[in-house]
Amino acid sequence: MPSPTQRALAKVPGPLRPFLVQHRSLVKFLLVGGTCFLLTLAINYGLKYTVCQNKPVVALTVGTALATVVSYLLNRQWSFRSEGSHKEAIPFIVVSALAVGVNDLPLLVSRYVFHLREPSVSHFTQEVADFVSGMIVGTLVAMAFRYWAMKKWVFTNTKYHEAQDNAAEPPARVG
Repeated sequence: MPSPTQRALAKVPGPLRPFLVQHRSLVKFLLVGGTCFLLTLAINYGLKYTVCQNKPVVALTVGTALATVVSYLLNRQWSFRSEGSHKEAIPFIVVSALAVGVNDLPLLVSRYVFHLREPSVSHFTQEVADFVSGMIVGTLVAMAFRYWAMKKWVFTNTKYHEAQDNAAEPPARVG
């Protein structure tokens, strides 16, 4: 009986399969990241338009921090498949705290260095600048940092599970 991984791969177009198999932890990491991006977006704007109206960096920080907890759980159980030890918790907290700061930097620069905020610019320009700097640029830079740092310092014990995943790969096509 085929494994869930084999069944999922059977539905993927042929040319994409080798890439997905070779970069499976990156693909899983990106799926988790996309989910957490949407969570951050919802929390950020929920706070920004209610209790943190004059504190957009606080709203982004809270949204990013909460999504980071969800990210930890999903990445630990699925993307990097840690072997059950919680020894990665301290490095995860350190990397995540740094990543939240990395995520906030573009918004801080946009608002307080380039003064892309009211009254210097229109409300619309401020909101576009906040979205691009905080949600897009900040997220992309923090994502690259997190992926590198998580593989290097946090989820380092993944060889066992990668060997199991490789055993579940579909046979190579001949001809």
